[in-house]
Amino acid sequence: MLSNAQVMPTLPAVDLKRARKFYEEKLGLKVTMEDPSPGMALQCGKGTMIYVYQRAATKADHTAASFVVDDIEAEVKALKGKGVKFEEYNMPGMKTVNGIATMDKTKAAWFKDTEGNILGVTQLPK
Repeated sequence: MLSNAQVMPTLPAVDLKRARKFYEEKLGLKVTMEDPSPGMALQCGKGTMIYVYQRAATKADHTAASFVVDDIEAEVKALKGKGVKFEEYNMPGMKTVNGIATMDKTKAAWFKDTEGNILGVTQLPK
């Protein structure tokens, strides 16, 4: 039933204006829809999007959305150049080096948006 449906991550934001600035200026996403609830849809690659809506603070300690990229080193470098701070992890089975973890043939890096949502950048094996 849903195997051909696109997925749109939905993320909370305490301060929608602050979140919009981060997503537009740091990540380069474009707002394609604003609604009065208030909320906004941001266009991502290949016809996908993220919806961010205003609400009270929440606490999630997991990756809420991940961007699949072809060259993670280049993406991490570009995002760091825009002031995005990447998380460093050192746990059994996973350790980041300069913000990037290599797990078998998959590479991933994580950062937080202005609202504390954990976002990832992932390079899948070719």
